[in-house]
Order: sequence, then structure tokens, then C-alpha cells
Amino acid sequence: MSDAIQRRQFLIGAGGATLAAAVPPAAPAAETPLLSAPSQPAAPQQAAGDSFQILSAAEAAFLGAVADTMIPADGLSPSGSDCGVVVYIDRQLAGAYGAGSRIYTAGPFQPPQRGTGWQSPLPPLGFFRAGIAAADHWCVATYGHSLDHLDEAGRIVALKAMEKGEASFQGIASKLFFVELLQLVMEGFFSDPIYGGNRDKASWRMVGYPGLPATYREKIEAWRGKRYEQDPQSIADFS
Repeated sequence: MSDAIQRRQFLIGAGGATLAAAVPPAAPAAETPLLSAPSQPAAPQQAAGDSFQILSAAEAAFLGAVADTMIPADGLSPSGSDCGVVVYIDRQLAGAYGAGSRIYTAGPFQPPQRGTGWQSPLPPLGFFRAGIAAADHWCVATYGHSLDHLDEAGRIVALKAMEKGEASFQGIASKLFFVELLQLVMEGFFSDPIYGGNRDKASWRMVGYPGLPATYREKIEAWRGKRYEQDPQSIADFS
């Protein structure tokens, strides 16, 4: 397995959609040689030309750092933020999903795990805003810097602590926040580009997905047993 693929799997596992194996707890900043204190964010948080409907600059910076840590730029694709993941999340939170129009929020709530659905009294916009604020507060208290001002190794340590629920957030479960955040990042990377993410169909090209279903059904026999190498088709290509 290549180093590039291993880097992408550090959080989401070999299947691309499951939580990673257990890791040691994050050490305090004074004992952690993985962290640095750059004067500027260590990773790009906003691609040139991106504009946001509802995210603040700090929220966009946090999400960009998360997206670029989960999906680093390498030989497989550009980074998560360069692929428009933060734009996708912004549009989702600015719309009906962010308002929780189809989400049950009355409780009772279960511990976060697969198959239990939404487990918060807050609609997604409020939940992610509270989670981002809590995450950065914890990062500053633990490492001395907000997540987007940690180097890549430091961001990995911090995100893995959230993944295991070892990060002490105020008013929100860090593990639940991580699970929901990972889901949005994956959606932004693999969804149809018409929703703001998967810029230039980067993830589709990476996995060889042809795009909009049924547009290639007439070619099935001609390409049977061979790699389908045509340009993938988005909803926007037919709009």
C-alpha cells in the first residue's frame, strides 16, 4: 500500500467509512514534540475564489484544516479544501439540513454509534458551531493553538483524541462531533460537484466513478471487461 493511501486512511480506516483503530491519548502540549506554533495556519483553509454563505472566517479555517488533514494533497487528488469540501459543508449548513428541517431533535438521545441517527437536541448548524467552538477551545487549552494553527502531525493527534472521545469539550461530546464531521467531509469529497464539493470531479476521477447514473448504459457492452475511461458526468453537465 502506498504512503499516500495510508495517509488518507489514518482516520477512516481501510474501508473508507469506518472509524479507525484505537490510538494513544493525546499528550499535553509541553510533552508533545509534534506541534509547532506558526504565525500563519499550517494548511490552506480556503481555495482562491471560495465564498461562504454562513460560515465565519474562524469556522471556515477550522473546517479547512480538518478537511486537509483527512484528505491531504498527494498523488491521488488535491487537498480537501482545494476540492471544495468546506464550500459543500457551508452550503449544507446554510440550507434546510443546517436548520434541521427533517431531523428529530426531541430525544431521548443515545451514545453516538452507527445506525442511531442524529443524537443532539441542536439542529446541525447549531451543533457544528458549538462543536467547532468547543474543539478550538480545547485545542488552545491543550496545545496552545487553535486546530488550524497546529502542524499536520499536531492536527492528527488532536483529531484522533476527538475520534476516541478523549477530548474534553464543553457541552458537547467530542466523539459525536467527530463522527458527524467525518461524515460531512466524506460527503463533500465524494458528492456530485453541483453541491459545491468534489471540485473538478477529483474524487470520481480518483476512483474511476463515471458519474451520473444511466448516462453510460448504452456503452456497457462496448466497455465490458475494460476500464471505463470517459470523463465523469455531473448533474451540472446536464443542467
